[in-house]
Amino acid sequence: MAAGKIRVLVVEAAETLRILLAQMIGEDQAFEIVGEAKDPYEARDMLVELEPDMMTLGMEMPDMNGVDFLKVLLPQWPMPVVAVSREIQYGLGALSAGASYFLEAPVETDRESVRIFRTELIRCLKSAGRGGRSENPSLLKEMPVIDIVSRFSGIIALGASTGGTQATASVLRALPEDIPGMVVTQHMPPGFTAMYAEGLDQSCAMSVREAQDGDEVVRGRVLIAPGDKHMEVVLKGKTPYVRCYSGQKVNGHCPSVDVLFFSVAKTMGRNAVGMILTGMGADGARGITEMRRKGAFTIGQDEKSCIVYGMPREAYEMGGISRQISLELMPTVLLAHLKG
Repeated sequence: MAAGKIRVLVVEAAETLRILLAQMIGEDQAFEIVGEAKDPYEARDMLVELEPDMMTLGMEMPDMNGVDFLKVLLPQWPMPVVAVSREIQYGLGALSAGASYFLEAPVETDRESVRIFRTELIRCLKSAGRGGRSENPSLLKEMPVIDIVSRFSGIIALGASTGGTQATASVLRALPEDIPGMVVTQHMPPGFTAMYAEGLDQSCAMSVREAQDGDEVVRGRVLIAPGDKHMEVVLKGKTPYVRCYSGQKVNGHCPSVDVLFFSVAKTMGRNAVGMILTGMGADGARGITEMRRKGAFTIGQDEKSCIVYGMPREAYEMGGISRQISLELMPTVLLAHLKG
């Protein structure tokens, strides 16, 4: 063993990921891999035998998941732990249970995805080894906001109905000032959307306003569809703008979420993110399914956190949702996608 190296135990049930983690960490001169365990019981024995300085811990393991293992381990054996999983929903639990950091392992194995993950893994390990940690249960707390959002040059489209004013507000208030341009259709009567946008503008980091026909979709700005007009995203050259117009109701609504989502699918393709929140009926379900078909990343609110699990359910059942998660986790998952 080379003197001064940080001794790391890798705990991961998935063999391919376990090998990848050990290889990545072992290539850095600051670390030495002292053992690899495939479950909590092997990990417990290796901790006693090898006395590592720190550990990477997978979340999905037989008999006991990583969060529960942390709750048992850390009170008895305090040490820095970097939690790793392909399932981002484990992140908040892992950090709350005492992990220093949580990293989402790459699902894709292309060279760039692996390179970005390795960079973040080594950074977190070195920081944890010096006593660093996430200050609260936020997966991206330690990452500069500009590094997260600058990689994504597209737009984010969000739709909601019943219960959506509060749900949309909770998502927007958790997002950074430099968020990519957002377009939002919320079912509301005429006259109320302007007041709604003004209230959000006061409480959010980014600029929020009721959309006007011809507004450009730019970074750091959220455009809310007027309560009596449909809103579409159109391109002038390569620049996205909104078109707001009076028209017949679609799915019983004006503005309609489907009108917005179908336009984003057409103009932005894979260079977009779709989010569908609580709401009655099916408005937006076909549109977000089309967005996903065109390559966009799509997020749906889960049943437990919805006031009315109508629109997200229809979208999910149509196959239009990439990730179905709780309202609380939506900002975290969105920012994690934008980072990658």
